[in-house]
Amino acid sequence: MEAILTDCVQNSLRHFMHRNAIFICERLCAEFPSETNMQLLAGCYLHNSQSYAAYHILKGMQMAQSRYLFALSCSQMDLLKEAEAALCPANEPGAEIPNGAAGHYLLGLIYRYTDRRKSAVHHFKQALSVDPLMWAAYEELCVLGAAEEATAVFGEAAALCIQKQYLPHGSASPSLNMPNEDRSSVSSRNFGPGPDDASPSQLKHMQGNNLRDIPGKYHGAAAIQPSNGGSSNISFYNTPSPMVSQLSGVAPPPLCRNAQPNGPNPSILSADSSPRSTVNSTIQAPRRKFVDEGKLRKISGRLFSDSGPRRSTRLSGDAGANTNVSATLVVGNGTSNSSKYLGGSKLSSMAFRAMTVRKSQSWTSENIDEGIRNETFDDSRSNTTLTTSSSSPSGDTRSLEQGATIPISAAIMNGSGVISGASEIMGLLRTLGEGYRLSCMYRCKEALDVYLKLPLKHYNTGWVLSQVGKAYFELVDYLEAEWAFSLAHQASPYSLEGMDMYSTVLYHLKEDMKLSYLAQELISTDRLAPQSWCAMGNCYSLQKDHETALRNFQRSVQLNPRFAYAHTLCGHEYVALEDFENGIKSYQSALRVDTRHYNSWYGLGMIYLRQEKYEFSEHHFRMAFQINPCSSVIMCYLGTALHALKRDDEALVIMETAILADKKNPLPMYQKANILVSLGIFNEALEVLEELKEYIPCESSVFALMGNIYKRHNMHEKAMLHFGLALDLKPPATDVAAIKSAIEKLHVPDELEEEL
Repeated sequence: MEAILTDCVQNSLRHFMHRNAIFICERLCAEFPSETNMQLLAGCYLHNSQSYAAYHILKGMQMAQSRYLFALSCSQMDLLKEAEAALCPANEPGAEIPNGAAGHYLLGLIYRYTDRRKSAVHHFKQALSVDPLMWAAYEELCVLGAAEEATAVFGEAAALCIQKQYLPHGSASPSLNMPNEDRSSVSSRNFGPGPDDASPSQLKHMQGNNLRDIPGKYHGAAAIQPSNGGSSNISFYNTPSPMVSQLSGVAPPPLCRNAQPNGPNPSILSADSSPRSTVNSTIQAPRRKFVDEGKLRKISGRLFSDSGPRRSTRLSGDAGANTNVSATLVVGNGTSNSSKYLGGSKLSSMAFRAMTVRKSQSWTSENIDEGIRNETFDDSRSNTTLTTSSSSPSGDTRSLEQGATIPISAAIMNGSGVISGASEIMGLLRTLGEGYRLSCMYRCKEALDVYLKLPLKHYNTGWVLSQVGKAYFELVDYLEAEWAFSLAHQASPYSLEGMDMYSTVLYHLKEDMKLSYLAQELISTDRLAPQSWCAMGNCYSLQKDHETALRNFQRSVQLNPRFAYAHTLCGHEYVALEDFENGIKSYQSALRVDTRHYNSWYGLGMIYLRQEKYEFSEHHFRMAFQINPCSSVIMCYLGTALHALKRDDEALVIMETAILADKKNPLPMYQKANILVSLGIFNEALEVLEELKEYIPCESSVFALMGNIYKRHNMHEKAMLHFGLALDLKPPATDVAAIKSAIEKLHVPDELEEEL
């Protein structure tokens, strides 16, 4: 009876019939109230997103698996102290962390969210040493800025570790503590084709079954049931991704209507039918025109109008984009869709690399896991496919003890297949890992070069294209970022990875129609995802409805309090509403979540600069600069703060560095001219401004500053000419008043003007 009930529970979980699994498992626990069966019941509740139920069931239990499941429940309920106590009992200081790599990863997250960075880094590294395929741990190390080079992490030692786990007659990795008798081969029908002849989606599926769904690495959906009818050792459960349960109930957005989510041949993009149009490479990048929405900022009384808080490092970058040409995307049913593209780009040199999708690949099936929403401990809750095929009974598999590993059957993969497969996987992870590490260090140009080394079938996935979009976003190349994000969205229409930044890119480009459509599409896909509400907030912010935008960003924070970007966007809206006190609180909340979130350090620096608290401003800009040393905008505002502190020599040095870092950014050149004027070096300032005029010929602040210089040289005719040009360019009202005042005092000596 126990075996039948257990098998029924597992079968229900396998088919996502969670309510049925809970009901049957309650009957099982009533008849056979063992701790193992209670683990299974807790797993059913975790599957059904009822972590509080699992918490009460497992509280006080001492088995290693029970402690892990209890810690998982606590983490989902934000009871981090209890979760830590379950994984590391105070009365057993030397106790082994349950569930190997997954246990170390969960403990690393707990330490990270309780501001114990050193301990978090240690446990993430431990997780990788136990399981080299624990990619989530490497991601966390990259986010913390503590990741080693991918070649060291995913090298020969990692490949050897995988080989030991998968060789038919080999011994297990020592860290898994796996008895030899539990390394029996599992029926081939539980695994499907081997990696040598599998498609990328099949390989991913097989890796999920054979590597993640093992007791030593808690990622499975249910335990494998013994065939002898005895009490089973239920050793792993998990709660499903919220995206999976929604797929059946949400109609695909218009972009995906021609696709067949479950079919073998989805809509296919062809790069051969129409080569991309290109634009003459001599066309200036739009951001050279510089700030069409608010012009240059006015800082410390200088003619520099406020353009409102931006959402990337180039907060003063140009948002306009008018040089667009059409490229045709031919989908599988013969219809074509037009999309914008800026010629002469790096993406064009890849021969439609990001658009080419092989006919054997399915966007929906290959990228469905990318729809997992960004939640706390989301990686611990990810749901993968069961190791037991739904078409085969569970009676032909064997029970596994805690910490055991399922080796792949020798009939499926021989020794050479294991060795070559491990080498190929590590090679792929080395490329992906190095690209991601460089992105987290904001060495974005290098990261883009690394991503180009990926095979087409991996480059075309939503995750990689999203990372490419993020890299262009940080480089303030918004047109390229939009193109990459749009391709990522087409490749994985249900993935929310990077969609918050995609909405910010559209915000900067002032693509209100596209932004509105994206926001509505994301809300219809997943109303409970923070990225969806960030997109909606950006949509309202673009319309200058800052109060409504703020409410949307607050909704995003409510859905995931550990989403640092949402806190930062709240801060931007508070600043736009002149509510600096709450703006500071929002930025500080973001930094409590992620101390390396440089946007918040920058935001705090801007608030203190506007409040003329220059020492505080300089400190926060310097913190942002230490995190992202490649941003010319951060350098520029750091120089501005130093100039306000009368440290002009330092300010000029960092302005020169900012100019060299990005010659297309006119902001540091303008600020350098300002500093030179304040030092009385007028001729050099005029040279800088004359050069700046070539970049931004329609910027009134440049002509106004030149007029002031000519006035000080008593060249009244030239001064009047430049003041008139500045007024003709329709500057903001505050600048108009300042320019008219300067014209009225044109013939007043500087000494008398200062007295007045």
